[in-house]
Amino acid sequence: MTVDLQHHGDRDATPGLVDLAVNVRLNSPPPWLAEVIRGTVTDLGRYPEPTAATRAIAERHGVPVEAVLPTAGGAEAFTLVARALAPRAAVVVHPQFTEPEAALRAAGHRPERHLLSPDTGFRFEAEPFESAHGRTDLVMVGNPTNPTGVLHPADQLQSLRRPGRTLVVDEAFMDAVPGEPESLIGQSLPDLSDLKGLLVLRSLTKTWGLAGLRAGYVVGDPDLVATLRSAQPPWSVSAPAVAAMVATATPAAVAEAAAAALEFDSWRSDLERSLAEVDLPKQHASRAPFLLIDTSPIGPGSLRGALADRGLAVRRGETFPGLGPTWVRVAVRHPAVSRRLAEALADVKEGYRAA
Repeated sequence: MTVDLQHHGDRDATPGLVDLAVNVRLNSPPPWLAEVIRGTVTDLGRYPEPTAATRAIAERHGVPVEAVLPTAGGAEAFTLVARALAPRAAVVVHPQFTEPEAALRAAGHRPERHLLSPDTGFRFEAEPFESAHGRTDLVMVGNPTNPTGVLHPADQLQSLRRPGRTLVVDEAFMDAVPGEPESLIGQSLPDLSDLKGLLVLRSLTKTWGLAGLRAGYVVGDPDLVATLRSAQPPWSVSAPAVAAMVATATPAAVAEAAAAALEFDSWRSDLERSLAEVDLPKQHASRAPFLLIDTSPIGPGSLRGALADRGLAVRRGETFPGLGPTWVRVAVRHPAVSRRLAEALADVKEGYRAA
């Protein structure tokens, strides 16, 4: 089955509908952060310099500056990995954000896919992976994974690391998990050897409402980071993005993100309860600010059109390898919105029964 790897949630977020398709927490950055960004306007005549962002991110994660590379969002980081590294055998763990595989293919690579199954709760386990792909020298995996929301144990991911292999972990949603418990850069890193062969990608988009600004970064093996930096276009990261990175790396901003993560944890529980009331119980554990739902108990095929008719936009599942049209991803929103989604699904279900 051919999958459209270039399809993203913004294409499902039809204007005029309640947007459950895009996983950005805020429509715009909070006022204090917007003020920081506006403050860069008077200096836009100068070329951007990312040093301040590099230092702030390094301090936030407790790593040396040579282990940090600011990027124009997570998407640029995937492109740099694909273009700067020369893997002989790359593997992408699916279902997950499709940009890593798309970037590899655009750079001329032909990655294999390792598909996780709903039968095992989409959980990643290193042993079956190694049995199938033991000779791979580049592994790309999301944690928590988009679209499943599953948070994989850090020890399972750590066990993938070995000489000659690069492990790339997309942690774009990790700051939306209270305490960031399974982050590979949230653990103690006493020396640089703990980063050998590892690249962790982060994004400011989801938590801070900055999709249009393009702000992200890489933390990892300094040698690999240097390789990515050498392939990065000059002045790739804008001055407003640099300012946003500095501002969101402060202890106060990290605490604000942690509070938002706790709120979304509560709202996700409300969403799960609302869905259970229409006979769509939790099928796997999500720790992200979204849920992946198999709607086949309600009706065949995709329900996106039926939900759109009821004013709701959801993210289609069939553009993620390993999923089909009955799967939809829905963003966690205020409990009132979750109840509206459940009511819409109940209405669609009743329509199928009456047909």
